[in-house]
Amino acid sequence: MNRGLYIAASGMIAQQARQDQLANDLANAATPGYKPDRSSLRAFGELLVENVQGDQQVGTMSAGVRLQNQVTDLRAAPLRQTDEPLDLAVDGEGYFGVRTEEGVRYTRNGRFATGPEGTLVDQQGNAVLGKDGNPLRLKADGTVDPTTVGVFNLQGTEKAGDGQFTGNAQGQATGVVRAGALEGSGVDAARTMVEMMANLRAYEAGQRSITTIDDTLSRAAQLGSMR
Repeated sequence: MNRGLYIAASGMIAQQARQDQLANDLANAATPGYKPDRSSLRAFGELLVENVQGDQQVGTMSAGVRLQNQVTDLRAAPLRQTDEPLDLAVDGEGYFGVRTEEGVRYTRNGRFATGPEGTLVDQQGNAVLGKDGNPLRLKADGTVDPTTVGVFNLQGTEKAGDGQFTGNAQGQATGVVRAGALEGSGVDAARTMVEMMANLRAYEAGQRSITTIDDTLSRAAQLGSMR
């Protein structure tokens, strides 16, 4: 089988995975506290091409590409004022803690609401934790004291879905909780759209390569059968 087909196909598979990642980022361009992903491509282990008359190296031949890695951009985004009393934002380092069915998860999305028995909950109904690690209760007037909200220092941070993260909490972080504000999404919508267009062109180039190789092989087979 022509090696070019494998190289073009591997490139298309990698570009499709990257396109899905970019589309997910763009869909969350307005999600508070969302952290975008960054991915890069890398060639598979290269094949050594040797001179048929000796061991002299004459070059390398790529065996295709794959997604090298995908990392999350955890940098803080600018805060925006909402004046909603239960909207909270971490100004600086740290994450809110929420108690889920899978255990404690962490988030930068501070769009909270009133839960059962006067507790503070996230959009999925998970209880928000205070500095003592227990569910946080609202004050009598239905607001929350920002100084009682837990802001956890997280190590080994990894995405867990729904704007949540897992990791090892190492005590309280240095970030300060701001009431009536939300952290914006870390997605640059314009940049992401440009990257999606460039990625789509690369995918289409792979399609054209496969079509050209297939056409060339068909012509060669036809000439061979005529002899």
